[in-house]
Amino acid sequence: MARSGHTLPVFACAAALGALETLKRGEAPDNVEVDLVNPPQRVSIPIEQAAVLDPERRSALGITRSDPGDNLDLTRQTPVWARAEWLPGAGELQIIGGEGIGRREGNAPAIYRYAQTLLETNLAPWLRPDQDLRVEIILPEGRKLAARTSNAAFGVIEGLSLLGTSGVSEPLSAPEQLATFIAELEAKAQGRKTLIFCLGENGLDLARRWGAKPEHCVKTANWLGPMLAAAAQFDLDALLLLGYHGKLLKLAGGVFHTHHSLADARLEILTAQGVKQGLPVKNLQTLLHCPTAEAALGQLRQWDLENASHWAEKIYQGLAETIDQRAGDYVQRQTGQTLTVGSLLFDGARQCAALSENGRRLAESLGLRL
Repeated sequence: MARSGHTLPVFACAAALGALETLKRGEAPDNVEVDLVNPPQRVSIPIEQAAVLDPERRSALGITRSDPGDNLDLTRQTPVWARAEWLPGAGELQIIGGEGIGRREGNAPAIYRYAQTLLETNLAPWLRPDQDLRVEIILPEGRKLAARTSNAAFGVIEGLSLLGTSGVSEPLSAPEQLATFIAELEAKAQGRKTLIFCLGENGLDLARRWGAKPEHCVKTANWLGPMLAAAAQFDLDALLLLGYHGKLLKLAGGVFHTHHSLADARLEILTAQGVKQGLPVKNLQTLLHCPTAEAALGQLRQWDLENASHWAEKIYQGLAETIDQRAGDYVQRQTGQTLTVGSLLFDGARQCAALSENGRRLAESLGLRL
């Protein structure tokens, strides 16, 4: 049976409680109890380490380690730190995003509503009327891990988010998750001939911002191959694929399951398209060794600025057209049916990076305003 775990905000909260227990007792606890709020239950979370940081016992550091259960999650076993400090004040709680916590628009820490509520609920009993409590959440590996995500496409930079709506990370098997997405696809395909596949919450959000109607939008995860085949079997004529370029470009290489743990050939696919478009060898070598697809796109744009060239446009347009072709071929092989596919790739600034010719026609027919 698959094992459930907990979301990252729970471990941040546990680390803060571990620091406070250490200040109170003078030694680190083995575990702390966290009220998950959603669902309404209390759980015991191990404290890996904790220590008092000053002789007056006004500040301490607590450390936990993320355990998301049997989910595919890049934060597995990452350390989560919290520094708790008493300050002169009037009983207020200050929650600070430290190193490794991403920054949102306006430089606000990427600590979202559930994480904020979780911390406030669990730390409220510790507040004193004559002092403020300052809690700084730190993810030492946050910047490094963020480079493997599309956080920048959510407008989050320099680290990870404390995101989620629940404290429990429930593992779903691939068949269970895929069945959920296909059920939504079947419902929305009724009476329609064209839909939009929105890769993740980010793709769904941008589709709506660009004017797509909710009834035309189907959120997809990483199982694009089975979803494409199902779309043809539900008698759709056309699909617009709308997603972050670092995910969607994998289809240009024939990769139809896009989770990074199963297939990650983004830079190789991007470089191969550079070969096809005639990018010089020295540039190809640089492109292949970029740390991320976003960095590679930035490098192409930088060369264009310096040399009045158009490599980013040519290479990404080539990728978009190749995605359409490979996706259509995949559907034909799997189902024997024909499906017109168009592609819209957006970048880390949430701007359109490429739109195929099919994609342009489909976007217009669906009323998207890019």
